[in-house]
Amino acid sequence: MATRRKSNRNKEKETTWQERVIQIRRVSKVVKGGKKLSFRAIVVVGNERGQVGVGVGKASDVIGAVRKGVADGKKQLIDVPLTKSNSIPHPSNGSAVGAKVMMRPAAPGTGVIAGGAVRTVLELAGVRNILAKQLGSNNPLNNARAAINVVGWKIQDGLQVVRLAGCRLSAEP
Repeated sequence: MATRRKSNRNKEKETTWQERVIQIRRVSKVVKGGKKLSFRAIVVVGNERGQVGVGVGKASDVIGAVRKGVADGKKQLIDVPLTKSNSIPHPSNGSAVGAKVMMRPAAPGTGVIAGGAVRTVLELAGVRNILAKQLGSNNPLNNARAAINVVGWKIQDGLQVVRLAGCRLSAEP
């Protein structure tokens, strides 16, 4: 009975994460006997409460590739600073390889105005009001990584900025 309860508890922890497949692509490798086909899956994993990650998985079947992509995405989770209106604190730009992404906070009720992989990353991060634009590359993996770059590394909440400046708030000990 105890093992059954543990497995139920693990399932409850697993269900808080959502995963969305951005792209499944059939890739081939030329070997001595011909071509070896496999699949590459790009997966975004998030809990819609400020954590998101992008993973890539390759396997000989689609299900195995998606499973590996989910595991890779969970290894690369980042925290996203959100405001009370479920937006980002300030405008920011970011890039990855050839893809550039521009993001601006939006008023409550605006929704997620973004396209492709950037939209998926923002929705699974829990952002509800934002304006975003993809510039440069149309590659979904590079666009997803550029979006992760912006929301994970370039955007800081107010407390982080104050600490970096070496100041202290009156309410902070």
